[in-house]
Amino acid sequence: MPELPEVQTVVNQIKPILIHKTVESITPVWPKVFHNFTSEKAQQKIKRGRIIDVSRRAKFIIIKFTENIIAIHLRMTGKLYLLRDHETLSKYTTAYFTLKNGGKLIFDDVRKFGRIYLYKNTGPIDERHGPEPLEKSFTSKILINLIKSKKRNIKALLLDQSMIAGLGNIYADESLWKSKIHPNSLSHKIPKKRIENLYKNIKIILTNAIEQNGTTIIDFSVNGKSGKYTNELKVYGKRDIKCFNCNNHIIKIRVAGRGTYICSKCQKKYK
Repeated sequence: MPELPEVQTVVNQIKPILIHKTVESITPVWPKVFHNFTSEKAQQKIKRGRIIDVSRRAKFIIIKFTENIIAIHLRMTGKLYLLRDHETLSKYTTAYFTLKNGGKLIFDDVRKFGRIYLYKNTGPIDERHGPEPLEKSFTSKILINLIKSKKRNIKALLLDQSMIAGLGNIYADESLWKSKIHPNSLSHKIPKKRIENLYKNIKIILTNAIEQNGTTIIDFSVNGKSGKYTNELKVYGKRDIKCFNCNNHIIKIRVAGRGTYICSKCQKKYK
């Protein structure tokens, strides 16, 4: 599933092209792609609407109009890209936005898990999501308080979108490995100094991943271009490869119901 860096990469790619464009219509090729509205409501609220901003909140792509927003969640296999008028839709297209003066914004989704939402503003999304880890307002003190106040498995906590927005399996594994914290550690048992290190590493890893257009794992790509951060991964997907720190072999375990890659030597378990 695309995580924060991949979603931000999509935003960075489409924003310069979409900003100030007018949307003539939104067409659902697969009706269930519209989660909380109908085609009729879409035409009423968005038809001939001018795009004034494209941004990201958590793992949502936010297309802002004057009075409403469209929020797109890519889920497992969703892709968002631009198509010229003479080009044909793929068999995986679930919806498309027709732009005034030519072109379409295409939403492809092989597994059809992705959804499009219509809201007045980001309020309904904000209610369900925690702070953005790359915002200046997200301080080490906030992360320390968040982690120390809970008695939870640390990886489960990092994956909980109501705690921290945008982190997923890949970057949780990478951040915990770099911080030398075992993902099965109990959050309230982790020392403050170690959490401060985790805070720094989350920001560094996410920032670097965005700079390299994210990580391409199985389905994600932007306009057919692969994310280069795949080459920077140190632990995720590296089962049986030697740890970059200690030469111990990386193993795969299950944590919080997710396949998880760790170095059992480097990463300390706090219980």
